[in-house]
Amino acid sequence: MLWLFVGASVALLLTPGPAVLYIVTRSIDQGRLAGLVSVVGICTGTLFHVAAAALGLSALLVSSAVAFSVVKYLGAAYVIALGIQTLLRPDTAPSTIALEPVGLRRVFAQGVIVNLLNPHTALFFFAFLPQFVNPSKGRVGPQMAGLGLLFVALSFTTDSAWALAAGTAGQLLKRHPLFARGRRYATGGALIGLGAATAFAGGRK
Repeated sequence: MLWLFVGASVALLLTPGPAVLYIVTRSIDQGRLAGLVSVVGICTGTLFHVAAAALGLSALLVSSAVAFSVVKYLGAAYVIALGIQTLLRPDTAPSTIALEPVGLRRVFAQGVIVNLLNPHTALFFFAFLPQFVNPSKGRVGPQMAGLGLLFVALSFTTDSAWALAAGTAGQLLKRHPLFARGRRYATGGALIGLGAATAFAGGRK
């Protein structure tokens, strides 16, 4: 069953979602290092969901429509605010792009918050993970924790690949004379789109 879990997890991770979009956006905008730091932030946020799933606390989020909606819209509002902040940021001249300071602590913290406030992550652990837990083999909590940590390791691998690829593409785009003018609109628009998609996606099913 472990190989099936790994295969299903990789298939899910290779499908671009909110976390991947955030990582790609950061990588294109600020480079590979910032992209990798955002990956660490996303994975750290996932660890909170792993711990909550193992302890059974996230069941409150899944079972409560009010709690689900609050977390969902808080996460959407946060990402939209990041997008608006990016749109309002002044353009940077191409010659100074490489010298721009990168707020890696903020990139990390934002990655944590983006995934911590992502209700779909909690739903994943409570809809997908239990299918691979066998109560006859021991306590459910430790099994979920082990599978969750394996998922985080797989996530780090696939998300890092996204970050490196997007960061490389971003470096190539920065050589284009129109990139400095257009990148903040593309980045800001992507973040606002991510927030809107989070707010209006799906419901609690």
